[in-house]
This record gives sequence, C-alpha cells and structure tokens, in this order.
Amino acid sequence: MQLTDQEKTRRENLTKLRELGIEPFPAALFPVSHLATDILSGVETDAEGNVTNFKEVTLAGRIMSQRIMGKAAFANLQDSSGRIQLYVSRDDIAPGEDKTMYNTVFKKLLDLGDFIGVKGFVFKTKTGETSVHVKELTFLGKSLRPLPTPKRDDEGHVYDEFKDPELRHRMRYVDLTVNPKIKETFRKRSRLITAMRQFLDDLDLMEVETPVLQPIHGGAAARPFKTHHNTLDVPMYLRIANELYLKRLIIGGFDGVYEFAKIFRNEGMDRTHNPEFTMVEFYVAYKDYNWMMDTTEQLLEHAVKAVNGDASTVVRIGENDVDFGGPYRRLSMADAIREYTGENIDGADEDELRAIAGRLHVPVDKTMGRGKLIDEIFGETVEAKLIQPTFITDYPVEMSPLTKKHRSKEGLVERFELIVNGKELANAYSELNDPIDQRERFEEQLELGKRGDEEAMALDEDFLRALEYGMPPTAGIGIGIDRLVMLLTGQKSIQEVLFFPQMKPEK
Repeated sequence: MQLTDQEKTRRENLTKLRELGIEPFPAALFPVSHLATDILSGVETDAEGNVTNFKEVTLAGRIMSQRIMGKAAFANLQDSSGRIQLYVSRDDIAPGEDKTMYNTVFKKLLDLGDFIGVKGFVFKTKTGETSVHVKELTFLGKSLRPLPTPKRDDEGHVYDEFKDPELRHRMRYVDLTVNPKIKETFRKRSRLITAMRQFLDDLDLMEVETPVLQPIHGGAAARPFKTHHNTLDVPMYLRIANELYLKRLIIGGFDGVYEFAKIFRNEGMDRTHNPEFTMVEFYVAYKDYNWMMDTTEQLLEHAVKAVNGDASTVVRIGENDVDFGGPYRRLSMADAIREYTGENIDGADEDELRAIAGRLHVPVDKTMGRGKLIDEIFGETVEAKLIQPTFITDYPVEMSPLTKKHRSKEGLVERFELIVNGKELANAYSELNDPIDQRERFEEQLELGKRGDEEAMALDEDFLRALEYGMPPTAGIGIGIDRLVMLLTGQKSIQEVLFFPQMKPEK
C-alpha cells in the first residue's frame, strides 16, 4: 500500500494515541444534545451581548480547522447540520497538572477530519461570532486520509477544491463532507418521497413490495440485466418494471396499491439516465386515465409545496419558471406532432411514417415498427419544446402493449405521459384488462423482437393467466423519482441526485 507523507503521519498519530491509552476508534455512546444549526439559529443574548441560553451543550462531529494560539485555540466543528466555532482552552480540557490532553492530543495528534465530541457552553466572541466554549473533549474517530481542503492564494484565487464530477460521484462520502451544501439536494429528495407517500396513504392505497428478481422481464420496453439462479438452474432478470406484479394484486382484490421501487435497465448512461433508478408506481381499481391525470396534478402540487417548504408550486428550472400547480395542458400525441411540425400522423402506415421521419430529419432504422417510429418522431421534434407540465395523451396502440384501447378513437389507447421541461416524468394508462387482447399485444411484441427490437416485451404466461381470472377497470401510473428530484432541485445531471450513481470502473 503506497502511503503519502500525510497518511503516514496520521497512522503514527493513531499509534501514539493508543500509547496514551486513548482508543482512536472507540465503541462509546456519546449523547448529543444539539446540532450546530440549533445553536446558531436559536442563540439569545441580553443587552450587553451575553448569551442567555445554551448553558450546557454537547456536540459531535469532524474537526475541519484549527487555529492554535499557545494555551488556547479556536477550531471549527462540522456536524450533519453545518459548522460552528469551538474555543478550546488548555486549562479547561486538561484541568490538572497533566496537560497531555491539550498539549499532545489536541495540538499534535488531532488531525483535520477527526471526529470528536465536546461539552461546554455557548458564548459570543469579541467579534460577535457564536461559539462553544469547550469544557470537555472526547476523541471519537480517527481519519487516516486527509480531506481535500481548498486553499486561497494571496490574490484571492481558490484552488484544490473538490469539484471534479467523477471524483465527487465516485467518492460521495468525501463530497458530502467537504461540499456540505449538496446535502440539501438529498434532504429535498427525502421530503419529496415522504410527501408523496403521505398523499398516497391519504388516498387509502396500500404500500407493497414486489420481486426484484423476476423470471420474465415484463412491464416495460427495455433491455434487462440477466443473471442466473443456481438452485433453480434458471435465468433470472432484474426487474425493468414492477407493473405486472402490482396488477396481479389488483386482480387479487386490493383496490389500490403503490410501491417505491428500484428499477434496473441495461441501457445507456447519460445526464438523465442511470441503469438503476427509482420509480413510484400506483394502481387504483375502478378508475381511468382521466381520473389519473387529475390525481397526478394534485399529487405533484402537494409534493412540490412540501419540497419548497411553502405554498409555492413554482420551481425555477434553468431560465424557466415551471408551475406545477394544476390544471396542466392536455394534448394528444397526434395534435402535438401536428402543432410542432405541421405533419399529420393520423392513420399513417409504416412507409408513410418513414417518409415523415425523413422530412423531419429524424433517424430511424428497419427494426422500428409503427409505434417506435411515432415515438422517435415525437421524441426528436416535440418533447424538448414542452416546458410547462403537459399531458400528452392518446397514443397509437402499437406503442402501448399494456394499455386499454381508446373508448372512442380507433387505433389509439388511453394513455398519457407527463412531460416537464422537455423530459418524460410520468407514464400512465387505463390498464388493459382484456386477456385475449393482451395476448395478441404480447404476440405482436414477440414479432418486433424477431425483427431485432431489443426493447420488445416478453410474453408472460402467468400474467395472462392472472388476467383470465378477471381484473376490474384500473388506472395505473409510474413516476420517475430521480428526474422529479432533478427538476425540483435545479440539477442538470441525474448523478447529482443519486448518492451513489453507476460509474465506469476506476482506473
């Protein structure tokens, strides 16, 4: 193991601590009474500027800086909420004749990034900075690698910042420590999921769990990750969707179910795609896609307000103010293509669609059937132009093998996608519950697979058997959590809203 000089010094300090009888990695309970921000936001002073509260506090965290001045020192402690200044006096933390705790441990063996616990009281320095006067100091954890610390030269230029995206995403543990502001993105993610779960619970839907390992990769058009079950000696797939299992539960008698699910798709990686991502899907019996549009508006209004922390439904995304307050515009796919390109796809066959794609300079290939051609035309010419939340409705039947045929429009299905800021955020159907129609749709997908479409759906005999026992009219939707977090936090890359995004192998 190649160690730098700093790493060697830290290991030497670790050994010296143990020689002094101090365990560098103690298995000790250290009760924390306050966080840094609790103190900074809640401090109270009298007319002379003396602090009147926080007479006894206990904090724990990393030492991020030290300024030693003989018998006293200042330091910055960083906990999960932020940073606060410490004042450390030799005679306070080493009150007897033995000054080892200050002269040796604090001044020489405590490295930046080490975890400590402190007990003391809060006061204001002469410059007015809220600080903790430390009366007791406990060692809680040694850092054997130096944290990257930005430096500033005489001209004020900052360098050595931990800003490289690949390093930040690969070493998120360091990123969270030295760039603590990014924690707010993940706090907002947590608030979003909590708010969505609360909304779905209030609808009286039941949260469930469905298999991640599946014998058939069904429920979506995507390439799966394949593995092998040794005991059963059969191939298995990481799920590309949980849709077919949730529908089985509707068949089984539940009126409404939802799941926050990890989904895996063996496809490309870019700023909006990660092979592993999070979706919430929910299915409600005796509803249709019109009800689901209304409900989606209400859900997102509720969630955005919770993330914003106020009554606002407006989110600044780049140069646009996007309003998640309903109602959202509703536009059929054919009307959207006609509005933004002037082309009419109604009733167009494959050859006509290829001609339209050619006029619009949309790249297509011979493996694409009618549905895939329409999807490419829409994606290349319309999607990026839809900034405000917009429901694109009434898709061609070829694009939607799990969706009920439109009740009044021949050749279409009752499906919508929600597009926000030029990206798909949600996909929803009036669910197909006719097992005979469903079998025919699956068989059409098999034919597309034979033509080379790697995203064509597989035929799931058990799901067809379940449908034959009868499923009520049902509305279902899937909402991409990662993309929604990107929108609500102003992030341009999905890697910024995942704690540990997929990365290329480290060289």
